[in-house]
Amino acid sequence: MISRIVVATSDVFVRRLTPALAAFVRDEREFRILDIHRPLPELRDLIRKSRPSVIITEWWPRTTDMIVKLGFPTVIADTDEIFPGCVSIDVDDGKVGEAAAEFFLSAGYRNFGCLYFESAYALQRLKGFRQALAERGFEVHSFKQGELRGVRYMESRTERNEALRAWLRSLGTPIGIFAAHDPLGRMLCGAAIEEGLQLPEQIAVVGANNDELVCGLCHPPLSSVTIPWHRIGALAGKWAQLLIEGSAIPREPLLVAPGPVMIRQSTTLSAINDPDLRRILQYLRERHRETMSIQSMCRELRVSRRGIERKFSLHLRLSPLAMLRRMRAETAKRFLNDTDLPMAQIAERSGFGDAEQFSVSFRKHTGMSPSAFRRLSRNKSPVNGL
Repeated sequence: MISRIVVATSDVFVRRLTPALAAFVRDEREFRILDIHRPLPELRDLIRKSRPSVIITEWWPRTTDMIVKLGFPTVIADTDEIFPGCVSIDVDDGKVGEAAAEFFLSAGYRNFGCLYFESAYALQRLKGFRQALAERGFEVHSFKQGELRGVRYMESRTERNEALRAWLRSLGTPIGIFAAHDPLGRMLCGAAIEEGLQLPEQIAVVGANNDELVCGLCHPPLSSVTIPWHRIGALAGKWAQLLIEGSAIPREPLLVAPGPVMIRQSTTLSAINDPDLRRILQYLRERHRETMSIQSMCRELRVSRRGIERKFSLHLRLSPLAMLRRMRAETAKRFLNDTDLPMAQIAERSGFGDAEQFSVSFRKHTGMSPSAFRRLSRNKSPVNGL
């Protein structure tokens, strides 16, 4: 008997999930795509007539509640809210904010802002951004954008935003601003340019979602925290299969760790004016995966270690060694998330040398072991049974 999977999503979301879902197309699997923006009665009737074995959908006001009430097994692929009888999958939005904060911190910024809007995931991203910076002793200037009625995710907003421009005028520069998603980042870049501010020299902008059609067509092209849509799509497809087979529904949402910041022209790699610090940061970015020490670096660059440590403490509020370990930990995160390499190889390729040193330093930086991070990022924790 053919199992029918209804995918009720927006055009944007179906493009995100399709590459991963394509792997689940078999002779006994039939996918039907429905536009989630159809009028509710029409969408409800189309789903009922399809008689799906399982539904894959995204969260949408009112629409999600209607779909859940239909009673079909359902996977919701972009929410951490639990609905009766449904599997909820989402990126860890708090970690998205943390990734943006870590990027700005490693570039030497000491002035920070966040542009957000009233939604659960945007507020979680703001919280993660704010907490990561508060732990380093920094505050965040925030601006809440009101609802943009009638504007879809991919559409550009063209009218002047006087409130946003006034907020930008009130900020000191240079500043790193995190936008809760890419369209807000695009709006922010436009408002800053209209205000006569230079990007990225005065204002550096990082968005989130890394949507190519938004980031690539933004002026300047927008840096953005990457979301592993392929992993979310693969989880959605896997859980659709498990629900068809009658598997129990996990009691908690399945959270996927975000990827790194995809760097484009809306950001600069360093906001430090001190030439020695700029040289050191550039050196660490280029060489942190190699076998090196802070002392050997200072000898090669012919700088005083004591003087550099004072400058790091003054401008970055951490030591050169802590910055080196942070860069290595961020590189290790990418290997843990994106590869199946054993820990010894990841330790070597990320610059830690041996697995024991890697484990100690990584735990100090992230609060968890490398293996725990890998399980969490791939949703193989015991709570979801994978």
